[in-house]
Amino acid sequence: MSEVFDVVESAEGQNATFQILHYKPIIDKDFFSMQRAGERYKQVRILLNNGSVVTEAGALHFHKGNITAENKMGGTSGLMKKFASSMLTNESTFKPVYSGVGEVYLEPTFGHFLIYHLNNEEIIVDKGLFYCCESTVKVGVAAQTSISAAVKGGEGLFQTKLSGTGICVLHSPVPAREILKMELYNERLQVDGNFAILRTGDIRFTVEKSTKSILGSMTSGEGLLQTFTGTGEVWLAPTQALHQTTFFPQSQLFNNQFPNNQ
Repeated sequence: MSEVFDVVESAEGQNATFQILHYKPIIDKDFFSMQRAGERYKQVRILLNNGSVVTEAGALHFHKGNITAENKMGGTSGLMKKFASSMLTNESTFKPVYSGVGEVYLEPTFGHFLIYHLNNEEIIVDKGLFYCCESTVKVGVAAQTSISAAVKGGEGLFQTKLSGTGICVLHSPVPAREILKMELYNERLQVDGNFAILRTGDIRFTVEKSTKSILGSMTSGEGLLQTFTGTGEVWLAPTQALHQTTFFPQSQLFNNQFPNNQ
């Protein structure tokens, strides 16, 4: 255990270990208002053992060891696909790949992280939630399968699809302890709001009226509901509206809290 931080969660992949670090409280209690509210400064550390990881552009804080970095263009067609994907999913066009032996530290934040183990499967996550993953995981785009979901679901036409086998780390709008993991067994889950952040690939997403008639939907006060059908898992963040976390590095948080120091 470090004198500076605690390792609160760890996941071991084929050739990389992902760790979530929580920094111990700063002695000066007035340093950040987030800390006064009980939040801990967090950081993702990746231990590479002849492995490779993919991250969002700009996520790197520092690394040590025998590590190389590259951005794979994939030719003209690959470049166009990357531009299209970035526009559709609110993620960076180029995602750097870090390979070798050593330690990779990503930007610290007062935000929250989730670790997900993919086992020859796919998951659909909200736009902008992807943070990093093993290179064995493919980061792609999932189009909504119904017009109602695309137009009225609050998620837009496209979301981020992660597929394959390996570990991925996601930004989360809430702490991991506040995530509700709903298991569905050929069932239907309906949500009044936009706080479903992840679903497994076998779950179908649509938007439906809360009752069968238009008048019934109007009088029930609920209107349209996000609807998840099938067998699999849906992750909900019901306390999302209570959190106003912004994923900024330390310097930006400091300047936001103390504008006279800019």
